[in-house]
Amino acid sequence: MLRGRNWHRAAGASANDIEVLRSVSSATLPASYFKLLSYSDGGEGPLPLDPFYFQLDPTSAAIAAARTGNHGRSDLDGFLIFGSNGGGEYLAFDLRKEAPLPVVMIDMVAGPSSAKLVASDFDAFLGLVGRDPEDS
Repeated sequence: MLRGRNWHRAAGASANDIEVLRSVSSATLPASYFKLLSYSDGGEGPLPLDPFYFQLDPTSAAIAAARTGNHGRSDLDGFLIFGSNGGGEYLAFDLRKEAPLPVVMIDMVAGPSSAKLVASDFDAFLGLVGRDPEDS
């Protein structure tokens, strides 16, 4: 997974942490998301399109987001944050849609009205992770 790409990997999540995340999530999250967490529980790298960088939240942060409604941000109901660009945009699953769940970028200040489609589903998003704009 992500071999040959520009990805700064963290140690993978434990099977127990992944099961906790599955159990606390209000939606069925993609298998490829859990596979990424088992490979790299956190980590970061470029994206070839806006927001141009991706910092994957570790499983513990995703569990906290699921348990607390995105850390108490009731305006973000209908999304599950799983990362950011490290500079003002969240990356989230759009839970308002049917599976496969789209990946969106949300401005941290403007909130859900700023949600912009990044990829039609997580597998498509994963295909972008670790690639620089000049790679596309």
